[in-house]
Amino acid sequence: MRSNFLIDRRACLKGVGASLALPLLETMGWADLAKGKTVKPPVRIGFMYMPHGVIMDQFWPATPESFLKSPPPALESLRPILNQCLLVKGISGVPISPFNGAPHALELSTWLTAQLPDADKRNQINIAISADQIVANYIGGMTSLPSLELATMPQTHKENQEGLNEGYYSHCSYRSPTQAVPAETNPRNVLNRLFGKSDKPGSLSQADPLDRQMLDLVIGGAKDLRKRLPQADQHKLDEYLDSVRAVERRIAAIEHRQKEAAMEKAGVASSKRNTSDSPPIEIKIPEGDKRSEYMQVMCDLNVLAFQTDTTRVSTYIGSTPNGVSYPELGFNDTHHSQTHHNNEAAKSGKVAAITKFNIDQFAYMVKKMASLREGDGTLLDNCIMMWGSGLEDGNKHSRENLPFIVAGKGGGTVNTGRFLDKVKGNQGDLLTTLLACAGVPLDRPIGIATKQIKEMMIGI
Repeated sequence: MRSNFLIDRRACLKGVGASLALPLLETMGWADLAKGKTVKPPVRIGFMYMPHGVIMDQFWPATPESFLKSPPPALESLRPILNQCLLVKGISGVPISPFNGAPHALELSTWLTAQLPDADKRNQINIAISADQIVANYIGGMTSLPSLELATMPQTHKENQEGLNEGYYSHCSYRSPTQAVPAETNPRNVLNRLFGKSDKPGSLSQADPLDRQMLDLVIGGAKDLRKRLPQADQHKLDEYLDSVRAVERRIAAIEHRQKEAAMEKAGVASSKRNTSDSPPIEIKIPEGDKRSEYMQVMCDLNVLAFQTDTTRVSTYIGSTPNGVSYPELGFNDTHHSQTHHNNEAAKSGKVAAITKFNIDQFAYMVKKMASLREGDGTLLDNCIMMWGSGLEDGNKHSRENLPFIVAGKGGGTVNTGRFLDKVKGNQGDLLTTLLACAGVPLDRPIGIATKQIKEMMIGI
C-alpha cells in the first residue's frame, strides 16, 4: 500500500537514526569508571551452531524436575554446571515458504536473523542484519574487536537449493542485509587477530570530526517515522539506521579510549581496571587433525577473547550443513546422510553421538568460563552463551521445536537452572529476549519476533 504523504529533506534530517551510545555506556557500567570505584563486569554474548537438528528423546529431559537430577544423554557433559544453564523447549523456526526446497540453505542463514531472504533477489545475499551484529553495533565500540566470527571448517558443499545464493550455507552473521560476515577457520589467524595489533593508551587517533549534536539532530525521530512508512521504505530506513550506528560505534570507541588514557594518566593501573581476576588462559594450537582438539582450541580462543575483553560478541559455526564427517567417533558417514535415518537405530544412534559430541565442545567452553573468576562471580556469570541448531529434526527437516541451550546468567538477567518445556515463541522472540538480557535496546523486532520471553528473564 502506498503512503499518502510526502517526506521533505528537512524531515529526513530530523527523523532518521537512533541515539545509542550514551544509554549503552550507562547500561554497561562504563559511566561509573573512576579511580577506586568498583565497576560491574560487562555482559558478553556468544552463539555456537550445529546443523541438522537432534534426536529428540536424547536431547530433551523427561520432565522439568529431572533436568538437574538426571539430564538426557546429550546433556551429560553439562551436568556440573546445569544450574547455570537454561533449556528452552517450544521455540519455532522461521517458516520457510516459499523456499520449501531449501531447508539446508536456510537453517544456518535464518538462525540469527530470524528472517527469510528476499524472494525476489534469491541469487544475491539479501536477508537481514543478524542478532550478533545488532549487539556489535551497540557495544562493539567498547572493545578492540566489535565481534569475533569463528568456524570449524569452510563450507565446500554446493547444492543451490531454490536458486539461493551459496553464501547462505556458510554464514550466520550478517553486518547488513546484503553483507555476510565471513568466519575464520584458522586458529593461528584468530590468535593474531585478537592480539596482533591494538590501540595503546597514549597513542589515540584524532577525535571523529562529526559533531555529536549534529548526529543527535539527524537521528531524532526515526521510530515514529518508521511507523508511517510502507514496508519497502522501512527496510531502506533500517539499513540507514544501521550505518548511523556504525558511526556512533566509532565515536564511542574514541571516547572510551580517551577515558582509558585519562585513567592511566591519573595513575589507575590497567590491572585495577581489568574485570577478570584470573590470569589469561593459555592457547595451544593443535598439531593434528583431531576434531575435538581443533574445536576446543577455537573455544579457548573465544574464552580468551571474552576474558581479556577483546570482544564481547562471538559466533562459532561448529559445523556446516552437508559434507561433514566425524571419524573420531568411529565412523566416516557424513552427518547429513545419517540424519535421514527413517528411524533406523544405527543411523539415529550416529546422529545422537554427533549431537553429544558437539554439545560436549560447547560444555568444554562454558565450563572453562565457569572456572575463571571475575568480579563477585565467574566469567560465565557475566556471559550469555547460546548453543543450538536451525532444524528440529534433520530426518523430517522440521522447524517447529528448535533445540537451544543457554548457559550463563548474563550479569544476573537470565533465570538459569531450569528446563522450560512449554514455552510458546519463535526464533526471533528468543533472540530478542537474549539481547534484552544483554542490555541491548532494540528499536525494531528481530525478524519474526513479536515479544520477549519473560519466563527466561530476571529483573528485566
